Amino acid sequence: MPSPETKSRVIGIDVGGARKGFHAVMLDGTRSLKKLHTRDPDALARWCLEQAAQVVAVDAPCRWRGAGLARLAERQLAAAGMACYYAPTEERAREHAFYQWMLPGAALYVALQPHFPLYLGDATTGPVSIETFPHAVACALAGHVVSAKKKRDVRGALLVRAGIDTSELTIIDEIDATLCAWAAACFAEGAFTAYGDKTDGFMIVPSIVLRANATR
Repeated sequence: MPSPETKSRVIGIDVGGARKGFHAVMLDGTRSLKKLHTRDPDALARWCLEQAAQVVAVDAPCRWRGAGLARLAERQLAAAGMACYYAPTEERAREHAFYQWMLPGAALYVALQPHFPLYLGDATTGPVSIETFPHAVACALAGHVVSAKKKRDVRGALLVRAGIDTSELTIIDEIDATLCAWAAACFAEGAFTAYGDKTDGFMIVPSIVLRANATR
């Protein structure tokens, strides 16, 4: 698993709607962290650049659904017992209130692209952005499908087991952002599984299990 001494600075971002905004957490190893809350995707992209992050992990779809089936990554996660909200077409997202939170995520990927291009399956040595999903990260770390009903307790406990100080993570959005950052750290070290394909985009999930499983 990523060690406390790892040199990679990584950032995880929880995406909310226009009013809620973005919650970002930067990990430098597993011991220190910085936080940012903003509604401005451009400001967040600049902050990621200022932190000299190597990997930025975003909890939002990196691609809209095409004309056919749901995205491959979403179908593969569901088959593994880790259901998530399926991304709609962009037109549907703009028409339906339920999907409005995904629009800031799409704007963030655009803002990140010049300095953190989206990972599309090719080997990379420079800064990159990836899509991830906190529930899937928690399931991977626990070694089994965990309940989403008590997600704050379960996910917080997993972060503690990973050696991360959670005392400054005051809301679930920050906990989820930190799980995203942990996925980014695993990606930086090559310890990940990539669900999906180049066409619909990849969803990155750690391929490690913590030594002590979390309570279901």
